[in-house]
Amino acid sequence: MKPGPPPGVDLTDDPSDEPGAGGLRAPGPFPGHLRIDEVHPDEPLAVVAAGPAGAARREVLAALLGIPSGMLAVPAGSSLLVRHARVATRAAYVPGYRQPHFYGADQAAAGPALARAPRRVELSLPEPLLRHFAVLDTPDTDTLGVAGGRVLLDAVTRSGALLFVIGADQTLTAAELHLLAEVARTSARVFFVVTPGAGGWVPPEAAATDDTGVSVPPPPAGPAVDPVAAHRATLLATVPDLAGADWFPVHRAEHPGLRRALVGWSAVEGLRRASSRSPLPPGSHGRVPVAADPPGDDWGDRLQRQSRSCARAIRQHLALELAAVHLRAVQEIVFGAGCAGLPTLLDRELEALSLLATRQQDRAAREIVDEAAARVFGASLPEGARQRIDAAVGWGLADHPSGQDLDRVLLVTSTAGVAVVSGAGALDALAGHPGAPRTEVLPPIGVALSGGCWQHWRSPGNDEPNAARAWVQRALREVELDLSREVSRRFEALRLSLDGVLSDALDHGILLA
Repeated sequence: MKPGPPPGVDLTDDPSDEPGAGGLRAPGPFPGHLRIDEVHPDEPLAVVAAGPAGAARREVLAALLGIPSGMLAVPAGSSLLVRHARVATRAAYVPGYRQPHFYGADQAAAGPALARAPRRVELSLPEPLLRHFAVLDTPDTDTLGVAGGRVLLDAVTRSGALLFVIGADQTLTAAELHLLAEVARTSARVFFVVTPGAGGWVPPEAAATDDTGVSVPPPPAGPAVDPVAAHRATLLATVPDLAGADWFPVHRAEHPGLRRALVGWSAVEGLRRASSRSPLPPGSHGRVPVAADPPGDDWGDRLQRQSRSCARAIRQHLALELAAVHLRAVQEIVFGAGCAGLPTLLDRELEALSLLATRQQDRAAREIVDEAAARVFGASLPEGARQRIDAAVGWGLADHPSGQDLDRVLLVTSTAGVAVVSGAGALDALAGHPGAPRTEVLPPIGVALSGGCWQHWRSPGNDEPNAARAWVQRALREVELDLSREVSRRFEALRLSLDGVLSDALDHGILLA
């Protein structure tokens, strides 16, 4: 898949973008996983429930929340976010719609008839425990794949805690151990719950090894083996950094020790995040003069080269990631669930791609604003003044044609095209786990599959693998072209707005924002 550059986008190298020529060094290597350097203190506390034991996990969560387990049922592939509210409600957030679909919160309430599975279902309950933290139940780990693991890791990192539920007769796979190793590198707290299996504890016969070379040693064999000790031994042989994780053997669904541990964690983590929040950063209201030695007349040209360099790097990184998505989609068609499983896999891949592209965009935008502001105001710019610049740049985006209508969603259609749905509500429907209000300059990047893709590829008459492979190639090519245009447009709008804010400051000698 080698599509050409989109119209109006110059992908040729510019020597002036090289370090030492006055340009900004392009963002580093595009990671194959999501990394959050620092969790925002306003991120709501949540416990992310995961693991291969889907029915058992719902029983544990139902006992924890004091509700029937049937209330936690969601369509396959969707996440369930349980929050506190005075009145019980339930809503499904479906990509392509600007408003959620509301329906009854009781166990007997039938969900709305939807063309595709929602990214998330929100259940609001008057349960006192939910005042401490929300609960996010995710799809089974053995169905996530590469992209689903990245999305789950992002949710765990931002939420702060992982509740991993596994049955006594199940084993930790290589993919799950790899995911837990990634979680161990974050600041998230991990709780393990081991539930009784259908046939008792059955140790594996041999070790498994994944394609990255991670060895999965078998737990000790024998009928008298404690399943908690066996699972813990398997985990620590590969992920020793989780030696301090809490383990709970749940012989019944209810476990008061687990409830106390989760409440204790939320109290400590909530206090830590609250103490890291600065109510009024220095420079929020004071006079901010320009530097004593202001930049020369070429600072605007340097800003233009910086923005183009960052946009070019992100476009190239996205092209590489889409090539990997194409390969995994073909593998799913040929060796996996076939054409019927294609929409679920591809939508999850696009969700992970959206998170990754947004993270890359935000990092590059911060670098552009930081370096430009440092040239105009000096290196010791207060944090509050930096926030004022961000706000002014955000307000000025809509003043330029390239900055209008940035909060939009790219939807892949059943004809392998890309449609656009605009609005903040459309972006919110894409979030599997919504977090704190964004403080970044640019809106997030969102890509998803429309409901027509589900209807098309799950139809009995559309099960031809060659046709599916051709459709995937065309669809991902269109996604690459539209993403390239979108990235270029966003950074051009950022440049124009930032140029206006800093030019006003240079003309008047102070920050006017």
